[in-house]
Amino acid sequence: MAFTNPSREEIKEILANCGNIAVVGLSDKPERTSHMVAKAMQERGYRIIPVNPVAQGKEILGETCYASLSEVPEKIDIVNVFRRSEHTPPIAEEAVRVGARVLWLQQGIYNEEAAAIAQQGGLTVIMDRCIKVEDAVLKPRG
Repeated sequence: MAFTNPSREEIKEILANCGNIAVVGLSDKPERTSHMVAKAMQERGYRIIPVNPVAQGKEILGETCYASLSEVPEKIDIVNVFRRSEHTPPIAEEAVRVGARVLWLQQGIYNEEAAAIAQQGGLTVIMDRCIKVEDAVLKPRG
């Protein structure tokens, strides 16, 4: 059966009930899309947890960067992924292991294997959608 994303209403509910977003592949370079999206989400009140082995130990957006999801010392609600599609299955496996609630593959990222791994592990999966765009559309500032 082909993958389908949750409904807009379900995505709105997910965003309303999450606080910690681990951003896998978050760059420390402000001009990169991952950095811009994470910064925008942080400014909208979400807690961003950087995950990038290249930047491990550095601060990105005022938060300590971890090499992997397993090293994050707190609960993760959403694993937001900025990695190429072929690299997502191991991330899905790790998201399941750490007890995340949602695996969110950013716009342009789609992997049925990663989705199946996450869904079998009890996670909600969203693929090929930008979390910043969804948040802006579903939770506009009044």
